Amino acid sequence: MQFSMMKTDERTSATESTISVVVGKKTLFLFNLNEPDNPVDLEFQQCYGNIVCYSWYGDGYIMIGFTSGIFVVISTYIREIGQEIFQARDHKDNLTSIAVSQTLNKAATCGDNCIKIHDLAELKDMYAIINLDDENKGLGTLSWTDDGQLLALSTQRGSLHVFLTKLPVLGDACSTRIAYLTSLLEVTVANPVEGLPIVVSVDVEPNFVAVGIYHLAVGMNNRAWFYVLGENGVKKLKDVEYLGTVASVCLHSDYAAALFEGKVQLHLIESKILDAQEERETRLFPAVDDKCRILCHALTGDFLIYGTDTGVIQYFYVEDWQFVDDYRHPVSVKKIFPDPNGTRLVFIDEKSDGFVYCPVNGTTYEIPDFSPTIKGVLWENWPMDKGVFVAYDDDKVYTYVFHKGTIQGSKVILAGGTKIPFSHKPLLLYNGELTCQTQSGKINNIYLGTHSFLHSLKNVGPNELRQMLAQTLMLKRFSDAWEICRILNDHAAWNELARACLRHMEVDFAIRVYRKIGNVGMVMSLEGIKGIEEYNLLAGHLAMFTEDFSLAEDLYLASSCPVAALEMRRDLLHWDSALQLAKRLAPDQIPFISKEYAVQLEVMGDYVNALAHYEKGITGDNKEHDEVCLAGVAQMSIRMGDIRRGVNQALRHPSRVLKRECGAILENMKQFSEAAQLYEKGLYYDKAASVYIRCKNWAKVGELLPHVSSPKIHLQYAKAKEADGRYKEAVVAYENAKQWNSVIRIYLDHLNSPEKAVSIVRETQSLDGAKMVARFFLQLGDYGSAIQFLVMSKCNNEAFTLAQQHNKMEIYADIIGSEDTTNEDYQSIALYFEGEKQHFQAGKFFLLCGQYSRALKHFLKCSSSEDNVAIEMAIETVGQAKDELLTSQLIDHLMGETDGMPKDAKYLFRLYMALKKYQEASRTAIIIAREEQSAGKYRNAHDVLFSMYAELKSQKIKIPSEMAANLMILHSYVLVKIHVKNGDHMKGARMLIRVANNISKFPSHIVPILTSTVIECHRAGLKNSAFSFAAMLMRPEYRNKIDAKYKRKIEAMVRRPDTSETEEATTPCPFCDFLLPEYELLCPGCKNNIPYCIATGRHMLKDDWTVCPHCDFPALYSEFETMLNTASTCPMCSEKLNSAQLKKIPDCTQYLRTEVEQ
Repeated sequence: MQFSMMKTDERTSATESTISVVVGKKTLFLFNLNEPDNPVDLEFQQCYGNIVCYSWYGDGYIMIGFTSGIFVVISTYIREIGQEIFQARDHKDNLTSIAVSQTLNKAATCGDNCIKIHDLAELKDMYAIINLDDENKGLGTLSWTDDGQLLALSTQRGSLHVFLTKLPVLGDACSTRIAYLTSLLEVTVANPVEGLPIVVSVDVEPNFVAVGIYHLAVGMNNRAWFYVLGENGVKKLKDVEYLGTVASVCLHSDYAAALFEGKVQLHLIESKILDAQEERETRLFPAVDDKCRILCHALTGDFLIYGTDTGVIQYFYVEDWQFVDDYRHPVSVKKIFPDPNGTRLVFIDEKSDGFVYCPVNGTTYEIPDFSPTIKGVLWENWPMDKGVFVAYDDDKVYTYVFHKGTIQGSKVILAGGTKIPFSHKPLLLYNGELTCQTQSGKINNIYLGTHSFLHSLKNVGPNELRQMLAQTLMLKRFSDAWEICRILNDHAAWNELARACLRHMEVDFAIRVYRKIGNVGMVMSLEGIKGIEEYNLLAGHLAMFTEDFSLAEDLYLASSCPVAALEMRRDLLHWDSALQLAKRLAPDQIPFISKEYAVQLEVMGDYVNALAHYEKGITGDNKEHDEVCLAGVAQMSIRMGDIRRGVNQALRHPSRVLKRECGAILENMKQFSEAAQLYEKGLYYDKAASVYIRCKNWAKVGELLPHVSSPKIHLQYAKAKEADGRYKEAVVAYENAKQWNSVIRIYLDHLNSPEKAVSIVRETQSLDGAKMVARFFLQLGDYGSAIQFLVMSKCNNEAFTLAQQHNKMEIYADIIGSEDTTNEDYQSIALYFEGEKQHFQAGKFFLLCGQYSRALKHFLKCSSSEDNVAIEMAIETVGQAKDELLTSQLIDHLMGETDGMPKDAKYLFRLYMALKKYQEASRTAIIIAREEQSAGKYRNAHDVLFSMYAELKSQKIKIPSEMAANLMILHSYVLVKIHVKNGDHMKGARMLIRVANNISKFPSHIVPILTSTVIECHRAGLKNSAFSFAAMLMRPEYRNKIDAKYKRKIEAMVRRPDTSETEEATTPCPFCDFLLPEYELLCPGCKNNIPYCIATGRHMLKDDWTVCPHCDFPALYSEFETMLNTASTCPMCSEKLNSAQLKKIPDCTQYLRTEVEQ
């Protein structure tokens, strides 16, 4: 039976008015004393089994356990009664007991050899499971203590188990070593940074724990037990009894300090450590005469520090055993937290405000946004982060940074907050990682939200990276910031890092950043100041670089170089501030600053103040500076209306530019005479003349004109002179103004000088001028000249009409032929000539306008006197037309099909060339050459074949072998005369032998050629060759034609034959190096036709190769050079040539292509 209170809509009384009873192990009966007529009878499902036990908790809830291992939660609220709020099978076979702890907000069930603990706030979640494998006879009843710290369980075997549910959260840290309670009689000492944890068993359940470098202290009430933490394990050292109940103990390497009842006792932990005097073994604070209570204390390597209820913080230096520093705070100091060195200290006063105290200089800095619920403070133990500390309460950790030595001075800033899990007590902070102690006697590590950049930066977005950058800059972690900037690769991020370095006076790192982003100016500026040791001066420079100019000025003025503030204000053009500073710091600079200020005021249009400052700026001993000030005075005087003073000042001043500027001001003020006077004095003649024109002072303009270059002024002057009838002066001015139409007009209309007008028109090609001249000649009746100038002025229609009217079409045609003219103009001329039956002229202009058939018709109609030129023009027409019908018409005409008179074959050749029909042209060329040869005109034949050869070669068309052979034989004949003339009979004889072997190609000169061959061979000693050709001459058909003076000699040769002959020299083939006679052109070895030398007729040699630079025909370099000593033309192309133009060709491969390749 249990008493409780049912949940109702109104709370009538707070008494327990409900009785609950289990009836028959199946039903729960609820009886409300206030409503005796309405009892509630609750039955449960049969499958649950019997009710084992039940417990009321919370706002009218009942937890019921059943034998089947199920427990159920129901509500007694009248609207929910009869409904199961929660049901779970905790145990498989059976359940023996349930117990609820309202203090812990936990429920426990037991059965099946285990205890299961649930959180009442979330029953589904299992909080813990405790297994009891030894209890094989079954479990009994569960029960909690009132405070929930212990849970007891009885068993069927007769044993009693008591479990500890939560430990007192006791812990301490010294440097990176921590000590914390892991069981009621067990303390664990660990170093999360290095080393394994040590477990220390203690004799009593402690109220306090303290850890030092080598020792551990635990204690309760007024006693403390000390343990030595050695390398070989833990050793109990001693126990100490104090004079009162101990509130807290602090340890370091040698000493311990215990706080009890407003006093602190400092004593050696191990007496034998020091051979010191007795008074250094222990000391009690405060002194007897000091009427204060100590509320908090701390021990560092060097100092004992404590805070009192009177607001005093005392530093006791252990080594010298004396006080070294004290600070008096207005209210009492509740807690103190020194950094590992003791050089900075956070304290919390009774108002729950936090401060950072620096004993080095005795200054305090209030901690911003300091929560009144703060329980404690931890300093960062990582050696690189000296100014970082955290303040924590039950829910949150706040990260603060103490910025020492920034350009704004020292200050504390809040970097951010991090939530901590429930019932976690922070013990140690190391590199952003917070080690916390939990109620279960374990430690848990939490990373501070302000140090998120310490995790991997891979796959982090740019926005998160920017937030991390802000964190690193707040924490002065510049190396980490550098890494983030490198990943971001953003100019703004680099600049942010650089500015933070400047604010924290990290000059070297700032230089590194600015060098990285290529800011040369900042790097040079910082390099220039990084050697400065004075804080205020360096901070002033850096504040200026961060554009905090007011701060920079204050810092400069507090430094040893206050003039730097003046220089800065001058550089920033803050002239008011600069003048104020100059009065105090550098009165000699006032005139120079006044001048600069006046320039700025002038730009802003404040002429009154500008004038005053210019006047203040005159020094009397600095000429250059005074000239600038006097110039300013002159300009400001004019602008203020004091024109006489300003003009006189400007005239006296040596500067031309000043005269121009003052002139411009006066011109804008419509003060033309003064403006012109200043311009003239300043030698600005164009401007002076322009202003004189505005005030109609023509006499002055005339004086200045020789110095004036502006066409506009000359034009104005010219118009004025023309209006006055002074044409000669007007024409000179018009010429200077480049107004050619006006010059032409005056020459024609007023000065009667048409020849000058004509020469100007020809020079300038002025269309309007040409029209004027044409009209002038028309009036004189000189139609030819009029037509010429009408065409020049692009009036082609008027010119054509004039030419028609006065029968001057030839003149018009000649003029228009040399101009860029349209097809319509050409057509109109052609039609005119067609009407006049002037076929050649008609054809010529039809050709120009592209009417090829009409042009050809007229060319073919031309009279015999014009025949040759007309045929040439007809060939040109057909060549441009590329029309087969017109081509066949012209060929018929040339063959004589139309008039029975065949024309010279050369025209047919030219036609084929014009049509680019090179094969037909080459055949025609061979025919022409043959006719010329038959007629004995061998040079003509040679030139025809050569020109055709060159044309085919340029078009990259294969040369017909017949043409090449004919050209070679004709060229050999040409060479004979050259060699015989030079007295080289051997070369002449060899060429004549080649010609005589092809004598059929020279039908009109057979006998003379053979006679010459015999004579030259005889002279050259080629007796056998002379005999064989002499025998040929003795044939009946030739014998009677032999020249009488050689006949008897030749007959004697035949009668008495001499068959001796000089052997012909052999040289290598350039293709295959086969040795063959030097005049042989077909190689027996490789069957190639070898190129021949145009100077000697021999075959070419690889190592003696040159070409004519005009016709590209090959020659033996040595022979050609010798020939050009006596001759001055190429024997092949007859172009002028000298030996200096020849170049020996080392590699002649390109000339040695075989016939197959060609």
